[in-house]
Amino acid sequence: MSTLRQRMLEDLSIRNYAPTTVSCYIRSVAKFAQHFNKPPDQLGPEEIREWQLFLLREKRVKLSTYIQSVCALRFFYRNTLHRRIEIDRIPLPRYEKKLPVVLSKAEVKALLEAPKNLKHRAMLATMYGAGLRVSEVANLKVRDLDGERHVIWVRGGKGHKDRQVMLAEPLRELLAAYWRFKRPIEWLFPGNRPDCPIATTSVFRACRKAARDAGLTKPIHPHSLRHAFATHLLDEGVNLLVIQKLLGHTHLKTTARYLHLSDNALRSVRSPLETLSSLDLISADRPVTPE
Repeated sequence: MSTLRQRMLEDLSIRNYAPTTVSCYIRSVAKFAQHFNKPPDQLGPEEIREWQLFLLREKRVKLSTYIQSVCALRFFYRNTLHRRIEIDRIPLPRYEKKLPVVLSKAEVKALLEAPKNLKHRAMLATMYGAGLRVSEVANLKVRDLDGERHVIWVRGGKGHKDRQVMLAEPLRELLAAYWRFKRPIEWLFPGNRPDCPIATTSVFRACRKAARDAGLTKPIHPHSLRHAFATHLLDEGVNLLVIQKLLGHTHLKTTARYLHLSDNALRSVRSPLETLSSLDLISADRPVTPE
């Protein structure tokens, strides 16, 4: 392992970055260096600019991948090389403000009933019933379920934060049936090895297969169930601050985007067209001139 790589790993560890972020940042800087066949500390602003254009124009990477690469370089130059002046030469792109696809309750029901594998059905139901992220459901342990208090402990979620979420009775019954069948010891959803949690890629595959089996045509991934959880709670009139706590969002503005997705929120707003008094747009006594 090179000295620079070791130092960057130490810098990431000092700042308590998540293991997935650490591996992504290290990989991104390594690819940057391999592209020019030089150590990264010998590369400057012009190479960084060339690398950014290469990712966008030739590799045509996804925006999320591009942002991840930019963040890795910014961290490396700022914290490992201490070249603060060059940070301005590594700009972040403007973020796309796309609303996520939200499943209706009927679509969620079809998706949850589709898997023949009880483990897959339990995983998907847990993500929807508790609003969990993929990594959070994958890392659940048997001891995290509190059946008496009807809560699930989410430990070390995004930002290394713990939180509690509801354990609904239908989900409790499903997980109890799953436990009686599989008898997991430590991890609630173990991987191929009982001493390891299920891989997040396996959760993605299970979700995609369930969507195909249910005949759903929308682009569906595990996070779609988390979006549906938040939107359906909002439709039921649950306070936005409560939903923020359940989702584990740091900022309320992150949760507030679900206001754009809630049917009830949209229906409760009156169009200004309705406020115009004595408006008659289809009166027969005023002929409309065709275009």
